[in-house]
Amino acid sequence: MSISTANKLLVIRFSSMGDVAMTVPVLRTLLLQHSSLKVIMISQQAYAPLFDGIERLQFIGADLKGRHRGAIGVWRLYKEVYKIAGTISVADLHNVLRTQLLSFFFKINGSRIVSLDKGRNEKRALTRRNHKVLKPLVTTFERYAKVFSLLGYAVQLEKSVVLKKEAQPVNIKIGFAPFAKHLGKSLPIPIAKQFIATLLESVPCQLFLFGGAGREAAQFALWEQEFPSVKNMAGQLALSQELQFMATLDLMITMDSANMHLASIVNTPVISIWGATHPFAGFLGWGQSTSQVVQTDLSCRPCSVFGNKPCFRGDYACLQQIQPAHIVQQVRSYLCIS
Repeated sequence: MSISTANKLLVIRFSSMGDVAMTVPVLRTLLLQHSSLKVIMISQQAYAPLFDGIERLQFIGADLKGRHRGAIGVWRLYKEVYKIAGTISVADLHNVLRTQLLSFFFKINGSRIVSLDKGRNEKRALTRRNHKVLKPLVTTFERYAKVFSLLGYAVQLEKSVVLKKEAQPVNIKIGFAPFAKHLGKSLPIPIAKQFIATLLESVPCQLFLFGGAGREAAQFALWEQEFPSVKNMAGQLALSQELQFMATLDLMITMDSANMHLASIVNTPVISIWGATHPFAGFLGWGQSTSQVVQTDLSCRPCSVFGNKPCFRGDYACLQQIQPAHIVQQVRSYLCIS
């Protein structure tokens, strides 16, 4: 039986964890500013912990590699959600074939659909090899908010920066996530190792390494053995536990990756490191400042929105030229260590 859909929205966002995490602060703001609104959120089941504790939000997990795979799976997902939501306004925050098909099924039953404008032409101009148009684009948060506004729920996004935590002079807890899904956003291993050594020599801290299972966790295990103040967190905690632990950190140092966004949604300040990508594309984390961005000044940057394109130079200078001492100085400056 369908529940009442008055003042209720269905929100769809699949893709990477970072992209899904970026919906969290916008949804929180939306629900705060529209006190009678209820949201049904559809994403991968694994991302459910990102939405824990958000009042008036119901999460529905999709199994995109199993029962909801392919066109038949999308139809099955539609029928399952329709039993819960009925005819309902739909915010498609992904706008790819899968979500377009899911939205279409709702549309033929009378639902209003608004889909995300990804700004593809602007991003092509920003990342093309020649004649770049190097300027800040609309942020992904603002693009999400526009979808809600077009559905009749205007969202006034906050401009505040994640507040600095009052770190103690000893036992400072810092997170470090040097890798990402794509090579163009991953810090080279020698540079990451040199950063760890330099940081531990100059800042009294314990360093916690965040990343994925497999090769990343194996690399972290080696560093954990080599550096007494380093702790490997990769694969040690469930996502909900990882978020809780991340919230206790004084500072997080990440690439342009999911960890950058996870830290922001638990109000942990971030120093972010950018290679082939650029904050101008609109993916800087919620509440983060460009003053805490580390990046090289190269005319070829950015060459990619997501860091997944091969380096046309062949040397990934955008990452190879990052100086570990510069990152450490950013950390010392943030912690007010002279």
